[in-house]
Amino acid sequence: MKTEEAINARRSVKHYDPAHQMNNDEINKLLSLAILSPTAFNIQNWRFVIVSDPELRKQIRKVAWDQSQVTDTSLFIVICADLKSWEKPGRYWIDAPKEVQDFMIPAIDDYYRGKEQVQRDEAMRSCGIAAQTLMLAAKSMGYDSCPMDGFDFGKVAELIKLPDDHVIAMFVAIGKKIKETWPRPGQLTLDEVVIKNSFG
Repeated sequence: MKTEEAINARRSVKHYDPAHQMNNDEINKLLSLAILSPTAFNIQNWRFVIVSDPELRKQIRKVAWDQSQVTDTSLFIVICADLKSWEKPGRYWIDAPKEVQDFMIPAIDDYYRGKEQVQRDEAMRSCGIAAQTLMLAAKSMGYDSCPMDGFDFGKVAELIKLPDDHVIAMFVAIGKKIKETWPRPGQLTLDEVVIKNSFG
């Protein structure tokens, strides 16, 4: 499937076949594509928690508005970010020429150190881009998906034993739909969302 087709066909699917299973090759392919998503300074701050344990899924569903995607989808991912990934910069530029490393590694430290809001903003941007990569890749492989919030972030953090220096961005559910989505409920026109040069 071409990228344009995947974008047009992707919808947020709510109802999945709970009996369908994805094989390891498919899951690894999806995740291998997701980690090609861009991140600022190449810090690769996303972390993908694959929740496969049925009991854990049930517990997460209880604190996620009882959304059936949590338990019924073939692949359920909690997308998180390491807020302190910037503190380990050498590994992101290990294959770069020394002059590039000498420039980038201090620049990373300067950009993030002592700036907690910047660290969090970067995490959310990175996770959002990775989530879209996952969903489009899933569609190209014949799967449907759903980006999700609508859950108690603190309780999910406890359930997955989230480290203190990490943050949860969202869920992504991927699987085989069993029910068609509604028609698109209302799309704004380009004239309403595209601003030329400035708002003023």
